[in-house]
Amino acid sequence: MKEKWNAYDPQPFYDELIAAKHQPRQSSYKLVEYLRNFSATGFKRCVDESEAVIREMGISFTVYSDAGNIDRAWPFDVIPRVIPGNEWDRTEMGLKQRIRALNMFIQDVYNGGKAIKDGVIPADVVMQSKGYREACVGITPPHGVWANICGSDLVRHSDGVMYVLEDNLRVPSGVAYMLENRNITKRVLPEIFNKLPIRPVRDYPSHLYEMLASLRPELERPTIALMTPGIYNSAYFEHAFLAQQAGLVLLEGADLMVGKDDYVYMKTIQGLERVDVIYRRIDDEFIDPEVFREDSILGVPGIMRSWKAGKVAIANAPGCGVADDKVIYAYVPDLIRYYLNEEPSLPNVPTWVCRRPEEREYVLEHLAELVVKPANESGGYGMLVGPHSTAAQVEEFRKLIQENPNNYIAQPTLNLSVTPTCTEDGAIEPRHLDLRPFILSGSDIYVTPGGLTRVALVKGSLVVNSSQGGGSKDTWIVDDEKTPETDGQEDEV
Repeated sequence: MKEKWNAYDPQPFYDELIAAKHQPRQSSYKLVEYLRNFSATGFKRCVDESEAVIREMGISFTVYSDAGNIDRAWPFDVIPRVIPGNEWDRTEMGLKQRIRALNMFIQDVYNGGKAIKDGVIPADVVMQSKGYREACVGITPPHGVWANICGSDLVRHSDGVMYVLEDNLRVPSGVAYMLENRNITKRVLPEIFNKLPIRPVRDYPSHLYEMLASLRPELERPTIALMTPGIYNSAYFEHAFLAQQAGLVLLEGADLMVGKDDYVYMKTIQGLERVDVIYRRIDDEFIDPEVFREDSILGVPGIMRSWKAGKVAIANAPGCGVADDKVIYAYVPDLIRYYLNEEPSLPNVPTWVCRRPEEREYVLEHLAELVVKPANESGGYGMLVGPHSTAAQVEEFRKLIQENPNNYIAQPTLNLSVTPTCTEDGAIEPRHLDLRPFILSGSDIYVTPGGLTRVALVKGSLVVNSSQGGGSKDTWIVDDEKTPETDGQEDEV
Protein backbone atom coordinates (compact mmCIF):
# COMPACT_ATOMS: atom_id res chain seq x y z
CA MET A 1 0.00 0.00 0.00
CA LYS A 2 2.97 2.34 0.49
CA GLU A 3 3.33 2.84 -3.28
CA LYS A 4 -0.32 3.83 -3.58
CA TRP A 5 -0.07 6.33 -0.73
CA ASN A 6 3.20 7.70 -2.11
CA ALA A 7 1.50 8.29 -5.47
CA TYR A 8 -1.51 10.00 -3.89
CA ASP A 9 -1.75 13.69 -4.77
CA PRO A 10 -4.84 15.75 -3.86
CA GLN A 11 -3.85 18.86 -5.82
CA PRO A 12 -5.44 21.29 -6.54
CA PHE A 13 -8.00 20.58 -3.79
CA TYR A 14 -7.96 20.89 -0.02
CA ASP A 15 -7.55 17.35 1.35
CA GLU A 16 -8.96 16.32 4.73
CA LEU A 17 -6.12 13.85 5.47
CA ILE A 18 -3.15 15.00 3.38
CA ALA A 19 -1.72 18.54 3.60
CA ALA A 20 0.47 18.00 0.51
CA LYS A 21 1.94 15.05 -1.33
CA HIS A 22 3.69 12.75 1.20
CA GLN A 23 2.57 15.04 4.07
CA PRO A 24 -0.34 13.80 6.22
CA ARG A 25 -2.02 16.37 8.43
CA GLN A 26 -1.09 16.22 12.11
CA SER A 27 -4.50 14.86 13.17
CA SER A 28 -4.41 12.08 10.56
CA TYR A 29 -0.71 11.15 10.63
CA LYS A 30 -1.15 7.97 12.69
CA LEU A 31 -4.10 6.84 10.58
CA VAL A 32 -2.20 7.31 7.32
CA GLU A 33 0.85 5.50 8.67
CA TYR A 34 -1.37 2.65 9.87
CA LEU A 35 -3.00 2.32 6.44
CA ARG A 36 0.33 2.64 4.59
CA ASN A 37 1.66 -0.39 6.43
CA PHE A 38 -1.04 -2.72 5.10
CA SER A 39 -0.10 -5.05 2.30
CA ALA A 40 -2.28 -4.75 -0.79
CA THR A 41 -3.78 -8.13 0.06
CA GLY A 42 -4.40 -7.17 3.68
CA PHE A 43 -6.11 -3.93 2.76
CA LYS A 44 -8.31 -5.65 0.17
CA ARG A 45 -9.29 -8.09 2.90
CA CYS A 46 -10.48 -5.12 4.98
CA VAL A 47 -12.52 -3.77 2.07
CA ASP A 48 -14.07 -7.19 1.43
CA GLU A 49 -14.82 -7.61 5.13
CA SER A 50 -16.58 -4.24 5.27
CA GLU A 51 -18.82 -5.30 2.40
CA ALA A 52 -19.53 -8.61 4.12
CA VAL A 53 -20.40 -6.83 7.39
CA ILE A 54 -22.82 -4.55 5.56
CA ARG A 55 -24.58 -7.56 4.04
CA GLU A 56 -24.54 -9.42 7.35
CA MET A 57 -26.02 -6.47 9.27
CA GLY A 58 -28.57 -5.74 6.55
CA ILE A 59 -27.50 -2.09 6.19
CA SER A 60 -29.40 -0.86 3.14
CA PHE A 61 -31.23 2.04 1.56
CA THR A 62 -33.99 2.20 -1.03
CA VAL A 63 -33.72 3.87 -4.42
CA TYR A 64 -36.95 4.90 -6.10
CA SER A 65 -37.04 4.40 -9.86
CA ASP A 66 -39.48 3.97 -12.71
CA ALA A 67 -38.68 0.28 -12.65
CA GLY A 68 -39.72 0.04 -9.00
CA ASN A 69 -38.11 0.39 -5.60
CA ILE A 70 -34.64 -1.14 -5.33
CA ASP A 71 -32.98 -2.05 -2.03
CA ARG A 72 -29.22 -1.55 -2.20
CA ALA A 73 -26.41 -2.31 0.21
CA TRP A 74 -25.08 0.81 1.90
CA PRO A 75 -22.06 2.15 -0.10
CA PHE A 76 -19.18 2.52 2.35
CA ASP A 77 -15.51 3.48 2.02
CA VAL A 78 -13.15 2.10 4.67
CA ILE A 79 -10.74 5.08 4.81
CA PRO A 80 -12.13 7.41 7.54
CA ARG A 81 -12.37 11.18 7.33
CA VAL A 82 -10.53 12.99 10.16
CA ILE A 83 -11.31 16.40 11.72
CA PRO A 84 -9.17 17.85 14.54
CA GLY A 85 -10.97 18.17 17.87
CA ASN A 86 -10.20 21.87 18.33
CA GLU A 87 -11.65 22.68 14.91
CA TRP A 88 -14.75 20.62 15.67
CA ASP A 89 -15.32 22.45 18.96
CA ARG A 90 -15.62 25.71 17.02
CA THR A 91 -17.89 24.06 14.46
CA GLU A 92 -20.13 22.68 17.20
CA MET A 93 -20.51 26.14 18.73
CA GLY A 94 -21.53 27.51 15.34
CA LEU A 95 -24.10 24.77 14.82
CA LYS A 96 -25.65 25.43 18.23
CA GLN A 97 -25.80 29.13 17.47
CA ARG A 98 -27.48 28.45 14.13
CA ILE A 99 -30.17 26.10 15.44
CA ARG A 100 -31.03 28.50 18.27
CA ALA A 101 -31.64 31.28 15.75
CA LEU A 102 -33.59 29.02 13.39
CA ASN A 103 -35.90 27.87 16.16
CA MET A 104 -36.43 31.47 17.29
CA PHE A 105 -37.26 32.39 13.70
CA ILE A 106 -39.84 29.61 13.32
CA GLN A 107 -41.41 30.54 16.66
CA ASP A 108 -41.57 34.16 15.49
CA VAL A 109 -43.10 33.22 12.11
CA TYR A 110 -46.09 31.58 13.80
CA ASN A 111 -46.32 34.03 16.70
CA GLY A 112 -46.35 37.66 15.61
CA GLY A 113 -43.78 37.80 12.81
CA LYS A 114 -41.60 40.47 14.42
CA ALA A 115 -38.66 39.83 12.05
CA ILE A 116 -40.96 40.39 9.10
CA LYS A 117 -42.32 43.62 10.57
CA ASP A 118 -38.79 44.82 11.29
CA GLY A 119 -37.76 44.21 7.68
CA VAL A 120 -35.21 41.48 8.39
CA ILE A 121 -36.87 39.12 5.90
CA PRO A 122 -39.63 39.85 3.33
CA ALA A 123 -43.10 38.57 4.21
CA ASP A 124 -43.66 36.94 0.82
CA VAL A 125 -40.43 34.91 1.15
CA VAL A 126 -41.83 33.36 4.32
CA MET A 127 -45.46 33.00 3.26
CA GLN A 128 -44.56 31.49 -0.12
CA SER A 129 -42.32 28.85 1.43
CA LYS A 130 -43.73 25.38 0.81
CA GLY A 131 -43.02 24.59 4.45
CA TYR A 132 -45.22 27.37 5.84
CA ARG A 133 -48.32 25.95 7.59
CA GLU A 134 -51.23 28.26 8.39
CA ALA A 135 -52.51 25.58 10.79
CA CYS A 136 -49.50 26.21 13.06
CA VAL A 137 -50.17 29.90 13.71
CA GLY A 138 -50.38 30.64 17.44
CA ILE A 139 -48.71 27.40 18.56
CA THR A 140 -45.67 27.24 20.85
CA PRO A 141 -44.19 23.73 21.12
CA PRO A 142 -42.28 22.57 24.25
CA HIS A 143 -39.24 24.75 25.02
CA GLY A 144 -40.22 26.94 22.03
CA VAL A 145 -38.30 24.44 19.87
CA TRP A 146 -39.73 23.46 16.49
CA ALA A 147 -36.78 21.69 14.85
CA ASN A 148 -35.82 19.09 17.45
CA ILE A 149 -33.67 17.07 15.04
CA CYS A 150 -31.63 18.97 12.45
CA GLY A 151 -29.10 17.73 9.93
CA SER A 152 -27.00 20.63 8.65
CA ASP A 153 -24.88 19.97 5.56
CA LEU A 154 -21.35 21.37 5.79
CA VAL A 155 -18.76 21.64 3.04
CA ARG A 156 -15.15 22.75 3.07
CA HIS A 157 -13.90 25.01 0.27
CA SER A 158 -10.36 25.30 -1.07
CA ASP A 159 -9.76 28.12 1.44
CA GLY A 160 -10.00 25.52 4.23
CA VAL A 161 -13.15 27.11 5.69
CA MET A 162 -16.17 24.99 6.62
CA TYR A 163 -19.39 26.47 5.18
CA VAL A 164 -23.03 25.64 5.87
CA LEU A 165 -24.53 24.45 2.60
CA GLU A 166 -28.09 23.91 3.86
CA ASP A 167 -30.19 23.18 6.93
CA ASN A 168 -32.35 20.04 6.88
CA LEU A 169 -35.11 20.67 9.41
CA ARG A 170 -38.15 18.74 8.23
CA VAL A 171 -37.36 15.01 8.40
CA PRO A 172 -33.55 14.80 8.29
CA SER A 173 -32.12 11.34 7.70
CA GLY A 174 -28.74 9.63 7.84
CA VAL A 175 -27.86 9.36 11.52
CA ALA A 176 -28.28 5.56 11.59
CA TYR A 177 -25.69 5.29 8.84
CA MET A 178 -23.33 7.50 10.85
CA LEU A 179 -23.62 5.01 13.74
CA GLU A 180 -23.27 1.97 11.51
CA ASN A 181 -20.23 3.46 9.74
CA ARG A 182 -18.47 3.54 13.10
CA ASN A 183 -19.49 -0.04 13.87
CA ILE A 184 -18.18 -1.24 10.51
CA THR A 185 -14.88 0.61 10.91
CA LYS A 186 -14.33 -0.85 14.37
CA ARG A 187 -14.87 -4.30 12.91
CA VAL A 188 -12.40 -3.97 10.02
CA LEU A 189 -9.77 -1.58 11.49
CA PRO A 190 -9.91 -2.39 15.22
CA GLU A 191 -6.28 -1.70 16.15
CA ILE A 192 -6.32 1.98 15.18
CA PHE A 193 -8.92 2.76 17.86
CA ASN A 194 -6.29 1.98 20.48
CA LYS A 195 -3.82 4.41 18.89
CA LEU A 196 -5.96 7.56 18.52
CA PRO A 197 -8.28 9.53 20.84
CA ILE A 198 -11.40 9.34 18.65
CA ARG A 199 -14.58 10.84 20.08
CA PRO A 200 -17.39 8.28 20.37
CA VAL A 201 -20.77 8.55 18.63
CA ARG A 202 -22.40 5.51 20.21
CA ASP A 203 -24.44 7.52 22.74
CA TYR A 204 -26.59 9.28 20.11
CA PRO A 205 -29.62 7.00 20.74
CA SER A 206 -29.62 7.85 24.45
CA HIS A 207 -29.37 11.57 23.66
CA LEU A 208 -32.25 11.16 21.20
CA TYR A 209 -34.41 9.47 23.85
CA GLU A 210 -33.58 12.10 26.48
CA MET A 211 -34.43 14.93 24.07
CA LEU A 212 -37.75 13.35 23.14
CA ALA A 213 -38.62 12.69 26.79
CA SER A 214 -37.86 16.34 27.61
CA LEU A 215 -40.80 17.33 25.39
CA ARG A 216 -43.14 15.99 28.09
CA PRO A 217 -41.32 17.09 31.27
CA GLU A 218 -44.44 16.59 33.41
CA LEU A 219 -44.33 12.83 32.77
CA GLU A 220 -41.83 10.61 34.57
CA ARG A 221 -41.81 7.86 31.90
CA PRO A 222 -43.50 9.09 28.71
CA THR A 223 -44.39 6.59 26.01
CA ILE A 224 -42.41 7.58 22.93
CA ALA A 225 -43.09 6.29 19.41
CA LEU A 226 -41.30 6.61 16.10
CA MET A 227 -43.91 7.08 13.36
CA THR A 228 -42.80 5.66 10.01
CA PRO A 229 -44.47 5.66 6.59
CA GLY A 230 -43.70 1.93 6.48
CA ILE A 231 -41.37 -0.64 5.03
CA TYR A 232 -41.37 0.82 1.51
CA ASN A 233 -39.93 4.16 2.61
CA SER A 234 -36.33 4.76 1.50
CA ALA A 235 -35.23 5.41 5.10
CA TYR A 236 -37.08 2.50 6.74
CA PHE A 237 -33.80 0.84 7.75
CA GLU A 238 -33.02 3.95 9.77
CA HIS A 239 -36.51 4.10 11.31
CA ALA A 240 -36.27 0.51 12.56
CA PHE A 241 -32.65 0.96 13.69
CA LEU A 242 -33.34 4.10 15.74
CA ALA A 243 -36.47 2.69 17.31
CA GLN A 244 -34.55 -0.39 18.43
CA GLN A 245 -31.47 1.51 19.64
CA ALA A 246 -33.31 4.31 21.46
CA GLY A 247 -36.08 2.17 22.92
CA LEU A 248 -38.92 3.74 20.92
CA VAL A 249 -42.10 2.03 19.76
CA LEU A 250 -42.03 1.69 15.96
CA LEU A 251 -45.47 2.49 14.57
CA GLU A 252 -47.26 3.40 11.36
CA GLY A 253 -50.14 5.85 11.16
CA ALA A 254 -52.65 2.98 10.99
CA ASP A 255 -51.44 1.82 14.43
CA LEU A 256 -52.54 5.09 16.02
CA MET A 257 -55.81 6.88 16.71
CA VAL A 258 -56.94 10.06 18.45
CA GLY A 259 -59.56 9.52 21.15
CA LYS A 260 -62.52 11.67 22.09
CA ASP A 261 -60.35 13.13 24.84
CA ASP A 262 -57.87 14.29 22.13
CA TYR A 263 -55.10 12.03 23.41
CA VAL A 264 -53.22 9.83 20.93
CA TYR A 265 -53.45 6.08 21.45
CA MET A 266 -51.69 3.11 19.90
CA LYS A 267 -53.66 -0.05 19.19
CA THR A 268 -52.23 -3.10 20.96
CA ILE A 269 -53.48 -6.62 21.59
CA GLN A 270 -54.14 -5.53 25.20
CA GLY A 271 -56.22 -2.57 24.03
CA LEU A 272 -55.48 1.13 23.57
CA GLU A 273 -52.33 2.58 25.17
CA ARG A 274 -51.57 6.29 25.29
CA VAL A 275 -48.65 7.75 23.32
CA ASP A 276 -47.08 10.90 24.75
CA VAL A 277 -44.33 11.80 22.26
CA ILE A 278 -44.10 11.05 18.54
CA TYR A 279 -40.85 11.24 16.57
CA ARG A 280 -42.41 11.50 13.15
CA ARG A 281 -40.60 10.51 9.98
CA ILE A 282 -43.51 11.63 7.80
CA ASP A 283 -43.79 14.94 5.97
CA ASP A 284 -46.27 17.54 7.24
CA GLU A 285 -48.67 17.16 4.36
CA PHE A 286 -49.28 13.48 5.14
CA ILE A 287 -49.46 13.65 8.94
CA ASP A 288 -53.16 14.50 9.42
CA PRO A 289 -55.79 14.11 6.66
CA GLU A 290 -58.17 16.35 8.63
CA VAL A 291 -55.79 19.30 8.22
CA PHE A 292 -53.49 18.63 5.28
CA ARG A 293 -53.85 16.10 2.45
CA GLU A 294 -57.25 14.47 2.70
CA ASP A 295 -56.07 11.44 0.71
CA SER A 296 -53.22 10.60 3.11
CA ILE A 297 -53.31 7.08 4.51
CA LEU A 298 -49.95 7.52 6.27
CA GLY A 299 -51.06 9.91 8.97
CA VAL A 300 -53.46 10.00 11.91
CA PRO A 301 -56.77 11.88 11.69
CA GLY A 302 -56.92 14.41 14.53
CA ILE A 303 -53.26 14.32 15.51
CA MET A 304 -52.87 18.04 14.85
CA ARG A 305 -55.79 18.69 17.19
CA SER A 306 -54.09 16.62 19.87
CA TRP A 307 -50.77 18.44 19.31
CA LYS A 308 -52.39 21.87 19.56
CA ALA A 309 -54.06 20.83 22.82
CA GLY A 310 -50.68 19.84 24.25
CA LYS A 311 -51.74 16.21 24.66
CA VAL A 312 -48.99 14.83 22.43
CA ALA A 313 -45.58 16.23 21.55
CA ILE A 314 -44.39 15.87 17.95
CA ALA A 315 -40.78 16.06 16.83
CA ASN A 316 -40.06 17.72 14.55
CA ALA A 317 -43.00 20.06 15.08
CA PRO A 318 -45.35 20.47 12.10
CA GLY A 319 -44.54 23.70 10.29
CA CYS A 320 -40.81 23.69 11.06
CA GLY A 321 -40.10 23.26 7.34
CA VAL A 322 -40.72 26.95 6.81
CA ALA A 323 -37.03 27.44 7.67
CA ASP A 324 -35.95 24.47 5.53
CA ASP A 325 -36.04 26.57 2.39
CA LYS A 326 -33.11 27.49 0.20
CA VAL A 327 -34.29 31.08 -0.26
CA ILE A 328 -34.74 31.59 3.48
CA TYR A 329 -31.28 30.03 3.91
CA ALA A 330 -29.81 33.20 2.39
CA TYR A 331 -31.28 35.23 5.26
CA VAL A 332 -30.00 33.01 8.11
CA PRO A 333 -26.89 35.14 8.88
CA ASP A 334 -29.17 38.18 9.29
CA LEU A 335 -31.55 36.14 11.47
CA ILE A 336 -28.64 35.16 13.74
CA ARG A 337 -27.70 38.81 14.14
CA TYR A 338 -31.34 39.80 14.72
CA TYR A 339 -32.34 37.18 17.30
CA LEU A 340 -29.03 36.56 19.08
CA ASN A 341 -27.19 39.85 18.55
CA GLU A 342 -24.14 37.79 17.51
CA GLU A 343 -22.09 37.42 14.38
CA PRO A 344 -22.52 34.02 12.68
CA SER A 345 -19.78 31.59 13.69
CA LEU A 346 -20.26 29.41 10.62
CA PRO A 347 -20.53 31.18 7.27
CA ASN A 348 -23.12 30.53 4.59
CA VAL A 349 -21.96 29.72 1.09
CA PRO A 350 -22.16 33.07 -0.81
CA THR A 351 -25.67 33.17 -2.29
CA TRP A 352 -27.47 35.18 -4.96
CA VAL A 353 -31.23 35.43 -4.42
CA CYS A 354 -32.94 35.53 -7.80
CA ARG A 355 -35.94 37.49 -6.51
CA ARG A 356 -33.61 40.51 -6.24
CA PRO A 357 -33.34 42.08 -9.74
CA GLU A 358 -29.64 42.95 -9.61
CA GLU A 359 -28.69 39.51 -8.28
CA ARG A 360 -30.92 37.78 -10.82
CA GLU A 361 -29.20 39.69 -13.61
CA TYR A 362 -25.81 38.48 -12.40
CA VAL A 363 -27.04 34.89 -12.17
CA LEU A 364 -28.47 34.92 -15.70
CA GLU A 365 -25.20 36.28 -17.06
CA HIS A 366 -23.11 33.63 -15.27
CA LEU A 367 -25.39 30.57 -15.31
CA ALA A 368 -22.76 28.30 -16.81
CA GLU A 369 -20.45 29.01 -13.83
CA LEU A 370 -22.95 28.67 -10.96
CA VAL A 371 -24.96 26.12 -9.02
CA VAL A 372 -28.67 26.96 -9.17
CA LYS A 373 -31.12 25.49 -6.66
CA PRO A 374 -34.91 25.61 -6.33
CA ALA A 375 -36.28 26.61 -2.94
CA ASN A 376 -37.68 23.31 -1.74
CA GLU A 377 -36.01 20.40 -3.52
CA SER A 378 -33.64 18.04 -1.69
CA GLY A 379 -31.36 15.09 -2.38
CA GLY A 380 -29.54 16.89 -5.18
CA TYR A 381 -32.61 16.94 -7.42
CA GLY A 382 -33.90 19.84 -9.50
CA MET A 383 -30.62 21.75 -9.48
CA LEU A 384 -28.21 22.97 -12.13
CA VAL A 385 -24.45 22.54 -11.72
CA GLY A 386 -23.37 24.96 -14.43
CA PRO A 387 -19.83 23.73 -15.17
CA HIS A 388 -21.11 20.15 -15.49
CA SER A 389 -24.21 20.97 -17.56
CA THR A 390 -24.92 21.12 -21.28
CA ALA A 391 -25.82 24.34 -23.09
CA ALA A 392 -29.40 23.07 -23.38
CA GLN A 393 -29.66 22.48 -19.63
CA VAL A 394 -28.32 25.96 -18.93
CA GLU A 395 -30.93 27.49 -21.25
CA GLU A 396 -33.68 25.45 -19.63
CA PHE A 397 -32.77 26.90 -16.24
CA ARG A 398 -32.59 30.38 -17.69
CA LYS A 399 -36.26 30.06 -18.64
CA LEU A 400 -37.19 28.60 -15.25
CA ILE A 401 -35.54 31.50 -13.41
CA GLN A 402 -37.15 34.09 -15.67
CA GLU A 403 -40.58 32.51 -15.20
CA ASN A 404 -40.34 32.15 -11.41
CA PRO A 405 -37.35 34.03 -9.97
CA ASN A 406 -38.68 33.81 -6.40
CA ASN A 407 -38.10 30.06 -6.44
CA TYR A 408 -34.36 30.09 -7.13
CA ILE A 409 -31.03 30.91 -5.56
CA ALA A 410 -27.55 30.54 -7.04
CA GLN A 411 -24.18 29.85 -5.50
CA PRO A 412 -20.61 29.65 -6.78
CA THR A 413 -19.33 26.21 -7.73
CA LEU A 414 -17.20 25.40 -4.72
CA ASN A 415 -13.97 23.47 -4.88
CA LEU A 416 -15.20 20.92 -2.35
CA SER A 417 -12.52 19.32 -0.24
CA VAL A 418 -11.42 15.78 -1.00
CA THR A 419 -10.14 12.80 0.93
CA PRO A 420 -8.39 9.53 -0.01
CA THR A 421 -10.98 7.02 -1.21
CA CYS A 422 -10.79 3.44 -2.47
CA THR A 423 -11.73 2.93 -6.11
CA GLU A 424 -13.22 -0.18 -7.66
CA ASP A 425 -9.88 -1.12 -9.20
CA GLY A 426 -8.08 -0.92 -5.86
CA ALA A 427 -6.43 2.48 -6.29
CA ILE A 428 -6.59 5.31 -3.75
CA GLU A 429 -7.74 8.58 -5.27
CA PRO A 430 -9.16 11.91 -4.03
CA ARG A 431 -12.96 12.19 -3.99
CA HIS A 432 -15.17 15.14 -3.02
CA LEU A 433 -17.21 14.99 0.18
CA ASP A 434 -19.51 16.83 2.55
CA LEU A 435 -20.56 16.35 6.17
CA ARG A 436 -23.97 16.15 7.86
CA PRO A 437 -23.74 16.53 11.66
CA PHE A 438 -26.97 16.04 13.63
CA ILE A 439 -28.23 18.52 16.21
CA LEU A 440 -30.78 17.59 18.88
CA SER A 441 -32.71 20.45 20.52
CA GLY A 442 -35.04 20.07 23.49
CA SER A 443 -34.36 21.35 26.97
CA ASP A 444 -30.71 21.45 25.83
CA ILE A 445 -28.74 21.21 22.56
CA TYR A 446 -26.54 18.25 21.61
CA VAL A 447 -24.36 17.99 18.50
CA THR A 448 -22.97 14.67 17.27
CA PRO A 449 -19.15 14.51 17.28
CA GLY A 450 -18.72 14.62 13.53
CA GLY A 451 -21.64 13.21 11.60
CA LEU A 452 -22.36 11.47 8.33
CA THR A 453 -19.61 12.04 5.78
CA ARG A 454 -20.96 11.52 2.27
CA VAL A 455 -18.51 11.05 -0.57
CA ALA A 456 -18.88 11.29 -4.34
CA LEU A 457 -17.55 7.93 -5.49
CA VAL A 458 -17.50 8.98 -9.15
CA LYS A 459 -14.27 10.75 -10.14
CA GLY A 460 -14.80 14.50 -10.52
CA SER A 461 -18.41 14.36 -9.33
CA LEU A 462 -19.73 16.76 -6.70
CA VAL A 463 -22.93 14.76 -6.06
CA VAL A 464 -22.61 12.88 -2.77
CA ASN A 465 -26.20 11.63 -2.37
CA SER A 466 -26.41 7.85 -2.05
CA SER A 467 -29.44 7.80 -4.36
CA GLN A 468 -27.24 9.29 -7.09
CA GLY A 469 -24.08 7.22 -6.79
CA GLY A 470 -22.55 8.62 -3.60
CA GLY A 471 -21.15 6.69 -0.66
CA SER A 472 -20.10 7.39 2.92
CA LYS A 473 -17.22 7.20 5.38
CA ASP A 474 -16.75 7.05 9.12
CA THR A 475 -16.04 10.52 10.52
CA TRP A 476 -13.44 10.83 13.25
CA ILE A 477 -13.11 13.78 15.58
CA VAL A 478 -9.56 13.27 16.85
CA ASP A 479 -8.55 15.05 20.02
CA ASP A 480 -5.16 16.20 21.19
CA GLU A 481 -3.21 13.06 22.03
CA LYS A 482 -2.83 14.16 25.65
CA THR A 483 -6.38 12.91 26.18
CA PRO A 484 -7.06 9.18 26.61
CA GLU A 485 -8.63 6.93 23.99
CA THR A 486 -12.36 7.63 23.99
CA ASP A 487 -13.82 5.08 21.59
CA GLY A 488 -11.89 1.92 22.38
CA GLN A 489 -12.78 -1.70 21.94
CA GLU A 490 -14.37 -2.22 25.33
CA ASP A 491 -17.71 -1.28 23.76
CA GLU A 492 -19.95 -3.72 21.99
CA VAL A 493 -20.19 -3.39 18.23
